[in-house]
Amino acid sequence: MSKLFAEHKNRLTELIAAYSDRVDFLTIRLEQAEETNIFLRSNKIETLSESIALGGQVRACYRGGWGFAAFDDLTTLVARLEEAIAAAKIVGDSETILAPVEPVQAICQIPLKGSDPREIPLADKKALCDRYNDLLRGYHDCLTTTTVGYSDSSQKIIIATSEGSVIEQSWSDMEMRFSATARKEEVIQTGRETTGSRQAYEDLTQLDSQVNSAAQRAVDALSLPKIKGDIYTVVIDPILTGLFVHEAFGHLSEADMAYENPDLLETMSMGKRFGTDDLQIFDGAAPRESEQNYIHRGSYYYDDEGTPATTTQLIKDGVLVGRLHSRETAGKLDTKPTGNARCLNYHYSPIVRMTNTWIGRGNTPVKELFQGISKGVYARNWLGGMTNGEIFIFSAGEAWMIRNGELAEPVKDVTLSGNVFKTLADIEAIGDDFIWDESGGCGKGGQSGLAVGCGGPSLRIKNVTIGGDSS
Repeated sequence: MSKLFAEHKNRLTELIAAYSDRVDFLTIRLEQAEETNIFLRSNKIETLSESIALGGQVRACYRGGWGFAAFDDLTTLVARLEEAIAAAKIVGDSETILAPVEPVQAICQIPLKGSDPREIPLADKKALCDRYNDLLRGYHDCLTTTTVGYSDSSQKIIIATSEGSVIEQSWSDMEMRFSATARKEEVIQTGRETTGSRQAYEDLTQLDSQVNSAAQRAVDALSLPKIKGDIYTVVIDPILTGLFVHEAFGHLSEADMAYENPDLLETMSMGKRFGTDDLQIFDGAAPRESEQNYIHRGSYYYDDEGTPATTTQLIKDGVLVGRLHSRETAGKLDTKPTGNARCLNYHYSPIVRMTNTWIGRGNTPVKELFQGISKGVYARNWLGGMTNGEIFIFSAGEAWMIRNGELAEPVKDVTLSGNVFKTLADIEAIGDDFIWDESGGCGKGGQSGLAVGCGGPSLRIKNVTIGGDSS
């Protein structure tokens, strides 16, 4: 298939040249993907598959209107070109405004530090899942259900545009998910862990401690008291910080949301203060060897429009200074594109998406984050969460009360909720630690499971609403 894929590279440029004078902008994205998916539930195999796909998409823009067509059969490419161009001309009624990018001729690959998942036999991947599943199932008699999920995807992509770019890019992405559900009479509790990598298959082979941790949390939570719902000063760990910055703030930074919502555009106006001078927030896909952004789940060299990946500072010294853009949103808002147009696969059109999003490391020693809190909560890890505009609610994986500046008794059913802008303003201190969370699978616009990274330091936040037992 690789040979077949290469043979079509010249064909794409020929077709672009032949059809580009009919529209304002034209691009073809060809994709080859090899995938493995394994899912075990308790003692049953629900999924065990390997697949290979070759397909692509055509996008055409005419007078501001977009036409899109996806194809699985390369012999239909000319017909799909005609369809996309016709659709663009039907809906186009104004002006095509795309921020300029320099044409690029490039071949690039996200480098692996270890084994390529394509070189690992399916039987070995299944054996790895069996090992983790045996750890979960044998952990305690009260565990009623366990799940282990493994997936890998290796993608090779060619993007050709009417502006002269021809980019070939490839990477491999891997992920594992674990869960354990414990039951005692009518009480049910679940522990979860997820991790992933774009660097090596070996990153998924030594996760015994995480597997045991998921089971331990489920078992322990059966006998823990529920927290009393109230407003607390909270310390959250770097994993929850990463979830918060991605879900609660990151989506609001995606410029298509702001452009389509004038009220949000006004709320998220450049130069507006959202936090203290210590608060720094970034998003970036560009692989580079530095402490905070090397190769993470959201790393790549060019986005799905052929724009070079960048690192964008969203908040600097507490003030909003940036947004995430496609070429279209950047053009309409008269700024530079940031390389954040991404699609899950060739069936979907690129939209503005986060990549690797993080809060910068602070200066407060972690132990000092707890000082002076007479009654508060320490929340670590996550079970789930949701956002609705600027409102968020997250469930902590585990939590403890803080009493007189010290960790006290563990509690369960801790949910944190609030308004993201108020919460950013209520950050009292930023820890000097930092952890990347590679568990992200982001959803937006019907495209769920797009790999992202997120991270940050521990945070101390006042006035956080904690849901729990009202008694």
